[in-house]
Amino acid sequence: MSDQSLTPQETPPAGAGSGYRVLARKYRPKTFDELIGQDALVRTLANAFEAGRIAQGFMLTGVRGIGKTTTARLIARALNYSLSDKPTIHMPEFGEHCEAILESRHVDVLEMDAASHTSVENIREIIEQVPYRPVSARYKVYIIDEVHMLSKAAFNALLKTLEEPPEHVKFIFATTEIRKVPVTVLSRCQRFDLRRVPAETLLKHLSSICEKERVEAEEAALKAIARVAEGSVRDSLSLLDQAIAYGGGRVLAEHVREMLGLADHGRVITLFEQLMAGDVAAALAGFEDMHAIGAAPYRVLADLAAFTHLVTKLAIVGEKGVDASVSEEERERGLALAKKVSVPVLARAWQMLLKGMGEVQAAAQPQMAAEMVLVRLAHVAEVPPPEELVRKLRERSGGGNGTHSGASASAPATAPPGGPAGLAAAPRPVSMPAADDADQPKSLEELVALAREKRDLKLADDIRRYVRPVSIDPGRLVIGLAEGAPADFTRQLAAKLQALTGRRWLVLKEDDARAPTLAERERAQQDTLMQRAREDAAVRAVLQRFPQARILKVRPAEEVSEIPDDSEREEP
Repeated sequence: MSDQSLTPQETPPAGAGSGYRVLARKYRPKTFDELIGQDALVRTLANAFEAGRIAQGFMLTGVRGIGKTTTARLIARALNYSLSDKPTIHMPEFGEHCEAILESRHVDVLEMDAASHTSVENIREIIEQVPYRPVSARYKVYIIDEVHMLSKAAFNALLKTLEEPPEHVKFIFATTEIRKVPVTVLSRCQRFDLRRVPAETLLKHLSSICEKERVEAEEAALKAIARVAEGSVRDSLSLLDQAIAYGGGRVLAEHVREMLGLADHGRVITLFEQLMAGDVAAALAGFEDMHAIGAAPYRVLADLAAFTHLVTKLAIVGEKGVDASVSEEERERGLALAKKVSVPVLARAWQMLLKGMGEVQAAAQPQMAAEMVLVRLAHVAEVPPPEELVRKLRERSGGGNGTHSGASASAPATAPPGGPAGLAAAPRPVSMPAADDADQPKSLEELVALAREKRDLKLADDIRRYVRPVSIDPGRLVIGLAEGAPADFTRQLAAKLQALTGRRWLVLKEDDARAPTLAERERAQQDTLMQRAREDAAVRAVLQRFPQARILKVRPAEEVSEIPDDSEREEP
């Protein structure tokens, strides 16, 4: 192994003066094995390099700090790995070109920042150099960062060269705004979408770095950093660097909260419980205490929104929707709240918090704006859902025809005690009678059958084609959607189910649902029956006797009615 290949332990320790390197640079991946959270990209590249199917251009896209430039340099290193007779992503040792490529100083690997080199003249400089072979490496590689910043003329100048470059040239582009890159450029590149790194993976990465740096770190502190980083590796390492400096070589949860203006998650949960209970005074007092110890009003509302989202997921999909960045306290108290607070109330709280966060950002006094948001939340949390309001109004109206017994038909109706005047005489809303849970559909097949019974054939067909079942309970349906489903399908489905069953339905979409649709199941069953038919000796004999015959459809035996014998048929 080359002496110039440095491991993290060989770099100068923290506090060593001018030799110190920030963690984001110190622990930048040098091999694809060290690239975390991008398994799909690594696997695709490994197979392509092994088969010799290497594209002339690569397009790397993703959020800031996800590793686009680092990945571009790794691809350039793999293309020019000198210890192998061909490009490979397996690079256990440093070769002749590796260090220079990773440090962005190799003569044959040219990096350009398109944010500051946007003109067509900059691209022409590249095009003029393309015909010349590399000086020492296997390929001449052009890495263009923030490629979406190029002008339209620059993109047009690049097109022909990108489509048919010389064999010794490769292009690697990186961008955070993939929609701003012309389709003509995208179609000439192999595209890789770098995914946000899951909080659980970030947490393990931060823990391992703290061990290598010999830094004492609390798990709660690292979880907070992983959560705030939102999937960005560079952001998480920058925050860790800042936390180490803030804590004097220790990373404590209390220090991280103070540094980032975060609230203690235990206090956030308590505040959420007080709001859902409608205890305005206690909620305001708790918020004032958090603000006094440094929690920013916007961050408090953001943490409340995050906990609202967590409780909603726990109410819908259970504990499987919880990642490693969630503490045990959040998990346990969140589960308890998920059993008490209804999904409509949680959805309403989520919308109010999102709106409130915008108000706090725009307000001259963020603390006052946040307090008004909390007041609204506490009062709205006490409001029952619409169906409960309708039921109470019916009870208060007495359930009669709006007049007292013995009163004149023309006499005005009196209001019931405690109700607004004229309520009993007001027209009662027309609604369908509440349906018994026992009569409600309990499977997709029953939903389809009900739609057909009510003559809504389009709904029946849409359920067969688009719905991937997750769970179905009376009044509540959790589904995934197959490709081609209308954008507002869940809203349409909820409205139609209410019309069919006489009760309100909550239809929730789960993006990662993989269960087959009814149509897919039917096709799979038909394929199986067709295969069995082709393997049947009698069927094969018929097909041999009649070569033009084709099997169009096979029906299961239980669906075929019994065919009468010839003796039972009536004479014509």
